[in-house]
Amino acid sequence: MTSRETPDAGAPSAEPLALRLTGLTKVFNKTAVDHLDLCVQPGEFYALLGPNGAGKTTTLRMVGGLLPPTSGSIEIFGIDALRKPLEAKGITAWLPDEPMLYDKLDPLEYLEFVAGLWNVDPRRAEANAEELLNVLGLWEHRFERCEGFSRGMKQKVALAGALIHEPKLLMLDEPLTGLDAAIARQVKELLTRRVKAGATIILTTHILEVAERLASRIGIIAHGRLIAQGTLEELRRHAGSMHSSLEDVFLDLTGATEKAA
Repeated sequence: MTSRETPDAGAPSAEPLALRLTGLTKVFNKTAVDHLDLCVQPGEFYALLGPNGAGKTTTLRMVGGLLPPTSGSIEIFGIDALRKPLEAKGITAWLPDEPMLYDKLDPLEYLEFVAGLWNVDPRRAEANAEELLNVLGLWEHRFERCEGFSRGMKQKVALAGALIHEPKLLMLDEPLTGLDAAIARQVKELLTRRVKAGATIILTTHILEVAERLASRIGIIAHGRLIAQGTLEELRRHAGSMHSSLEDVFLDLTGATEKAA
């Protein structure tokens, strides 16, 4: 449950770990991620939580191949992501907190473009696009340019783009920020279905109720290090408060880390 425990903690699986980080470190002017050891099992819905500046986004950017680590290793379903980045990226998707779209394209054109980047068979891409746009309530807007969309609609198009090639590992950085309740529910339902279908999801969020409701395991990082990991019940035991909410547990654990720093 803590960063000192074996990195293989969790349910046993014959399949390689969805994600294994070993000694992952990133130094800018100061250390943002500090020898992080972290493992995520295949098919898990994993919430990565931490205060602002804890290293969550930097970690996911390194896993997604957008930022080179200073040191350490990254394995995605047994693939060395630093030695074989294209192979790792082919089964991975990353959705940042700010949707990045080509505003002059409509949703269908955007999804066709993204599918082409991943060499998805055109018929499969067309079927996936129709399914995703229907599930996310965007089908009736499929011919409208993205430049006229609200932030929530843009976020849904970006999510569809992240899912178009059916990634085995999906990483989402604050995907519900700024979304209204109806759109947030659509996104949460889609993510839950993806996990049930076998995908692995890593989610960062400051909305702790979302992590409490959706995640099967939770990792908490502070100052670039994993300070606790496990199910909500395991985290409660670690914090010594069996009936506390995730918010209370989170504040207890991160507060103790701040005092010890």
